Amino acid sequence: MSGYTESSGPLIVAGARTPFAKAGDRLRRVTATQLGVAAVREAIARSGFTPDEVDAVVIGNVACPADASNIARIVAVQAGVPQRVPAHTVNRNCASGMEAVAQAARLVATGQARVAVAGGVESMSNIPLLFPEDLKDILMAAARARSFARRLAVWTRLRPRHFKPIVGLERGLTDPLSGLNMGQTAEILASEFGIDRDEQDHFALESHRRAAAAAAKHREEMTPVFLPPDMGRALHEDVGPRPQQTIEALRKLKPWFDRAHGTITPGNSSPITDGAAAVVIASPEAAAAAGVTALARIRCAVATGVSARRMGLGPAHAIPMALDAAGLTLDRIDLVEINEAFAAQVLACVQALASERFAREELGRGAAVGMLDPDRTNVNGGAIALGHPVGASGARLVLTLAMEMRRRGAGLGLATLCVGGGQGSAVVLEAA
Repeated sequence: MSGYTESSGPLIVAGARTPFAKAGDRLRRVTATQLGVAAVREAIARSGFTPDEVDAVVIGNVACPADASNIARIVAVQAGVPQRVPAHTVNRNCASGMEAVAQAARLVATGQARVAVAGGVESMSNIPLLFPEDLKDILMAAARARSFARRLAVWTRLRPRHFKPIVGLERGLTDPLSGLNMGQTAEILASEFGIDRDEQDHFALESHRRAAAAAAKHREEMTPVFLPPDMGRALHEDVGPRPQQTIEALRKLKPWFDRAHGTITPGNSSPITDGAAAVVIASPEAAAAAGVTALARIRCAVATGVSARRMGLGPAHAIPMALDAAGLTLDRIDLVEINEAFAAQVLACVQALASERFAREELGRGAAVGMLDPDRTNVNGGAIALGHPVGASGARLVLTLAMEMRRRGAGLGLATLCVGGGQGSAVVLEAA
């Protein structure tokens, strides 16, 4: 848990993100590194600082690319940050981008950096296919064979089953602690909190409606991404929001994770997505010296653990921790960004935060945390419409929140999300 005083809190001075696109769609040929470079380069360009003034880079990423094991370092150098500047990659699953923000803020707050870049990136399109272990054994044996005859004998061990790939993305979205995929954990919450299909579909519809209405605001966050192979075309806006989405169309979709009795569908879940986001964080002294106007100040950042089977309740545990660290109550928060991994997951958090029983039995508190006001929560839509590139989403939430706070003159904001494997993260921002 980290909290900062009003005068010492690190400042978010600028940020940028790429458009978000469903995996396998417009950004499928763009690498995670290229996405990260686009976001980091633009964030620095908007900040009022030069790349030479950056002291540290922290990037969140979940599906580590094989050719960029410390993707933060590759992104930083290719974005123009000097090679003398250290960079490291963090992985807190869905909260990786938020964890990057938290770590960069600590570097600034403790004087280890005056200016730091934090962000997250994910190319879910490029998560590799895996092959059976015995195929690896055959390939290794063939590589070691010293004659054609021995190599041929090894190849004769190949069978059709060896060429049936294991989908790495599907494996990654299944939690080894609970044995459940993320959608199955959402089904648990829907059942536990009595959240029916209709409520979830209406929540999803509102996410699309708000995202479509806020398209111009989202474009303010973005930098275009030029598309391979000729780089002559660019993607300028999110692919996910559907302005013409109807409740009737959502109702036609069949449950995906529990085909017989479930309520979680592709329509009331966040899509699998590619994208990147970055923010520039500076000390108050560095910002003042450069004449930079900040978007917001980071008041605190927290993370906590929860049951892997109920991972979607992460925000209901992280929010009260963040409020305590900031010395606030929920009713004082002007704007909230909560990641919409699933409609059921957000709706379960809404119920839990308003529940005295949940507060008493699970948080050890004497009173409910409070109500998440829908008129102040995800006012520009959320991940059900925009998408959820897992390593990037936490940074995107912080950026979206900071920019909307500035537009509205809001004093306090909260960004939070659940984390696969059973965690929750939250950041409190205040007007700079």
